[in-house]
Amino acid sequence: MQIDRRTLLAASAAAGAALFLPRPLAAQTGTSELTLMTGDAVPISPAEHAARVEQARRLMREYGIGALLIEPGASMTYFTGVRWWRSERLTAAVLPLSGDPVIVTPHFEEPSVRESLKIEADVRVWNEHENPLETVAGVLRDRGVTDPVGIEETVRFFAVDGLRNALRGVEIRPGAPVIRGCRMIKSAHEIALMQKANDVTLAAYRHTCPRVEAGMTPADIAAIMNDATRALGGTPSFELVLLGEASAYPHGSGQPQEVREGEVVLMDCGCNVLGYESDISRTFVFGEPNAEQRRVWSHMRRGQDVAFAAARVGAPAGNVDDAVREYYEGLGYGPDYDLPGLSHRIGHGIGMEGHEPINLVRGEETPLAPGMCFSNEPGLYLPGSFGIRLEDCFHMTEAGPRYFTTPPPSIDDPFG
Repeated sequence: MQIDRRTLLAASAAAGAALFLPRPLAAQTGTSELTLMTGDAVPISPAEHAARVEQARRLMREYGIGALLIEPGASMTYFTGVRWWRSERLTAAVLPLSGDPVIVTPHFEEPSVRESLKIEADVRVWNEHENPLETVAGVLRDRGVTDPVGIEETVRFFAVDGLRNALRGVEIRPGAPVIRGCRMIKSAHEIALMQKANDVTLAAYRHTCPRVEAGMTPADIAAIMNDATRALGGTPSFELVLLGEASAYPHGSGQPQEVREGEVVLMDCGCNVLGYESDISRTFVFGEPNAEQRRVWSHMRRGQDVAFAAARVGAPAGNVDDAVREYYEGLGYGPDYDLPGLSHRIGHGIGMEGHEPINLVRGEETPLAPGMCFSNEPGLYLPGSFGIRLEDCFHMTEAGPRYFTTPPPSIDDPFG
């Protein structure tokens, strides 16, 4: 069955999407009929941020860590609410085992940094001629920290080295066990925000696909997708559109691309809703799929089912990757990462960042636990021809995995 605009419009309406109006094709390019989907989304509260700090402290005691050092990014926002960026001028959060957390920042940035601060915390400033790591060391001394200082795993070397020099005699060690122990397990509120982000992205796909036309470039398609995402209430995080042979390479090609009859369109897009991410991939054919496209699409879709079945509470995360590769090798793909086949891991963690620990990859021994969230994207790639990637994210529950979005039923109905 050929995918055309009328078929997809009807399918979307039947599914209750109600995203389209029966207008002439020339008019089907705007977003005026889209309805905001995020008006009822509730931000993370100051009380939730404070509870996260207390959870970090419980883990710090368990691991023998006296304080955490965190630079701007998702982890700083997770604990303190502060949304900032990284530059040569250090801004950092210090979470001590006792006493209020402290934000260290340049003097002239203090009013701006305080705007997004959501917890009770001190703010200590440094001036342009001063060493900010000496200020951090002073905080640790004032808080009486003698146990090792844990470093969030993305903190830059100059900050770690500078702190080591400023705080001689105190051990520096990885803070990942604490940070991951908090962030990997999502609360019900976090999962609700991720659900909202996924709903927005899938609705934006349903708006975009019927508007894809012959001759369009990846940028043309991405513009429609991003406009729809904004109209629905999300903030676009990324958009990857791969056409024809470019779909055979997971992150694309620099060669010129345009939509052609009978060729694959692979889209990998996500958005942010109140700090939480979605990540969904869909692959369809512009026109009538041929036998090989149908076969590979069906194999890949079955690969998602194999991954989902292997995601069981208590099982090592790497088991999911192992199960899919065994299935694919039985079909003649691979072996391992060889092509044609699957050249990347099965999935990645997701939450406040599109990619975060841990991954569904061979050798990952971390047990799967309720609250963990992952992508499921065991793509299949045929170099020189095309690739198929479907990606739906799921979260672990006591009863096993649960999808944020349901994988599509067929290449002829790529959005369900």
